[in-house]
Amino acid sequence: MPSAAPPTRWTSSTTSVTVPTRISTPITPTSHLSAATPTPDSDPHEVVAPPDAAGTRADRFLAEAIGGLSRSRVKALIEAGAVSRDGAPLTEPSEAVRAGVRYTLRVPRPTPATPAPQRIPLTILYEDRDLLVIDKPAGLVVHPAPGNPDGTLVNAVLAHAAEDLTGIGGEARPGIVHRLDKDTSGVMVVAKSERAHTALSAAFAERDLDREYLALVWGLPATREGEVEAPIGRHPTDRKRMAVVAPKGARGGKPALTRWRSERGFGTAAALLRCRLATGRTHQIRVHLAHLGHPIVGDPVYLRRTPAAARALPEAAREALLAFPRQALHAETLGFAHPVTREALRFRAAPPSDMAALLDLLGAATGIDVAGV
Repeated sequence: MPSAAPPTRWTSSTTSVTVPTRISTPITPTSHLSAATPTPDSDPHEVVAPPDAAGTRADRFLAEAIGGLSRSRVKALIEAGAVSRDGAPLTEPSEAVRAGVRYTLRVPRPTPATPAPQRIPLTILYEDRDLLVIDKPAGLVVHPAPGNPDGTLVNAVLAHAAEDLTGIGGEARPGIVHRLDKDTSGVMVVAKSERAHTALSAAFAERDLDREYLALVWGLPATREGEVEAPIGRHPTDRKRMAVVAPKGARGGKPALTRWRSERGFGTAAALLRCRLATGRTHQIRVHLAHLGHPIVGDPVYLRRTPAAARALPEAAREALLAFPRQALHAETLGFAHPVTREALRFRAAPPSDMAALLDLLGAATGIDVAGV
């Protein structure tokens, strides 16, 4: 069940870079920001195994010794015949390393990405040779899939940065390390190099980053802040939806924790919540806030009926909220360590114009100041 107890860790992480809202042009990459990731034109990577590496799996040793390549990528290269030891082919990724042996790894030329590059406008907050940070608009799908074969963020990044993509998993493609739902707007980071992809994937897996979202919800929570700790899994009867599901085996719900704090209350009709993710389940904020009894305004999946709280609004504001065509959810802030330099980075994007207009309308209808949101 949702808990109204105040969260124990509602503190912002220390960061060294703050990026102004909505930078519309790329920042020119600077050469000091990253060491070169292995490319098809680079020299072969040669490593002589030291005595303390003896007995280690070859794929693990090479991934750690070379850097910038994941263990799974090195394993695939070994199986593809791209690695030798003392001049002889190495064919078994699990082979034990022998001290004094010289291992040579060649990274083949990346194959062209399957999605086609498409010129789609991007709002770029930051860019260097390893990563790209954007303010994703609502309506933009992140990755091609059935029903959305093109016109996605991946297509846009391929057109924007094709010459800079050094190859991820042997393919010249951008590294998608996290996703936002099609109709959720806000800050996203995309890896441009395999080195960045490996490090950022690990950061997201280990929750070693800071993510804050703004959600406009129906109703006013009883407390100023709180958390929802409830497992999330596939809905038992509607496989297109997620739900709070008991953790029963492989098909049960996975642990999920969302911390929230109220930024503005609009009478008893609605509230603007700032949400921080401690885990990263599909639709986590949308599911947890609906479970809390405060579904997100406009949510086409988890808002199942007209909320009783809508009656507390004047007609014009009520109709505007009920007609809002998407979930009013925005990924406002993303903070993480640069995958190469380890410099602390933090990016912020203000809510998009449709959500900002809705907040202005609510503020005018209820006499609440929304400046600074």
